[in-house]
Amino acid sequence: MRTLCSSTLIGEFFVIGFAGLVAMKDPDLATSTVWAVCGVAMLVSVALCGMVTRPGGVALGWALQIALIASGFAVPLMFFLGAVFAALWWASVHFGRKVDEAKARFAAQSAQGGPSAPDAA
Repeated sequence: MRTLCSSTLIGEFFVIGFAGLVAMKDPDLATSTVWAVCGVAMLVSVALCGMVTRPGGVALGWALQIALIASGFAVPLMFFLGAVFAALWWASVHFGRKVDEAKARFAAQSAQGGPSAPDAA
């Protein structure tokens, strides 16, 4: 799960940075405010890469997804990109857990002395 979720979060890191560049063009938004918000969001996305497997890590990831969608109020394209990344986050968590379960089953089977690979007869 960690690899899939971390890949999604690193992708979000870049999208948040590019959204900050777009938001700077808005005359109603102060550049310092844009980069304070984007900088914090970018740091959170990188920090979450190491926290995904810890308790609350996935929930914090969902909070970041909600914030990414909400950033559409400043950059309208982020409504769409936030939804895409929320779907990617769901898939990363869902399929990552399935991969982790399969790895655990394989490790348990190997520990019991089961066949490690099918016979190539």
